[in-house]
Amino acid sequence: MAFEYQEEHIRNSRGTLLFTCRWLPFSSPKALVFLCHGYGMECSEFMRECGTRLAAAGYAVFGIDYEGHGRSKGARCYIKKFENIVNDCSDFFKSTCAREEYRDKSRFLYGESMGGAVALLLHKKDPSFWNGAVLVAPMCKISEKVKPHPVVVNILTKMEEIIPKWKIVPTKDVIDSAFKDPIKRELIRNNKLIYQDKPRLKTALEMLRTSISLEDGLNEVTLPFFVLHGEADTVTDPEVSKVLYEKASSRDKTIKLYPGMWHGLTSGEPDENIEIVFADITAWLDKRCDVMTFEQILRPLNEGIEKLDNTTVSMAATSSRMQSNGGYFCGLKRFRMQHHSAM
Repeated sequence: MAFEYQEEHIRNSRGTLLFTCRWLPFSSPKALVFLCHGYGMECSEFMRECGTRLAAAGYAVFGIDYEGHGRSKGARCYIKKFENIVNDCSDFFKSTCAREEYRDKSRFLYGESMGGAVALLLHKKDPSFWNGAVLVAPMCKISEKVKPHPVVVNILTKMEEIIPKWKIVPTKDVIDSAFKDPIKRELIRNNKLIYQDKPRLKTALEMLRTSISLEDGLNEVTLPFFVLHGEADTVTDPEVSKVLYEKASSRDKTIKLYPGMWHGLTSGEPDENIEIVFADITAWLDKRCDVMTFEQILRPLNEGIEKLDNTTVSMAATSSRMQSNGGYFCGLKRFRMQHHSAM
């Protein structure tokens, strides 16, 4: 399917210029997919394959570089408040959904690594707004293997307001650990839009606090989701995804673990593995879109019922035919509601 790529800069509520991009199929999209990239990453180049593959499958795909990330302005990879990222994404994503041509489209979040945390927090911010989420190796809980000692956290917390932007947090080379294919690894390393320095103090603490907060509220996750994780991932523990799957209250939830695959499921694996992963993602989205399309067909009927329900008693009493039709439509409405709850 043919599609086009577009770029645009917007300003967030704090006046910072943010980069956004989109991949749009020429025909009416099946649904909208909103990209939440990982820590230090960006959308236009690093997540290009994700955008092009989903657009080729019929989806309108939208990305935004967080403040300080990629082509957006701000101190490089400095996260003053994690909620700023969530609010910026929410403002941009919802303004896109409000456009007339997209108002009746289903809305899906797509988060990789730290972007998985962003997606889950967007859901928490407005639980009924999103129709589902694809979560690739999400950061939603701190693995016990790497959780810092409380004494260390306490010391760093006392320093964060004094030296918030200092790059003093030791870390191993994440690119070497995350991306298996050596050719793809070098391409990523040569992407100058990707942050490859040590994490800043406040950034690291914000990510830690966010992960702990998410861990404590995993049972509050109610939207349909598909979580994917490489079993050989050493950046985010696959056990974390298992905990999300087990604790989430969602009635529609799917998990798939890929033997031998690393953290970069969609960008760092050999081509044949990436094909498998994207086939799984598009199949999951397509199945939910089929359900949403059926509900959208019924929506005008249900809206008509709401109008009938709000009609005055005297008006309703003048037409037994209208009452009987209303009963018929209500039967469809009840069916729609049951179908939706099955999600």
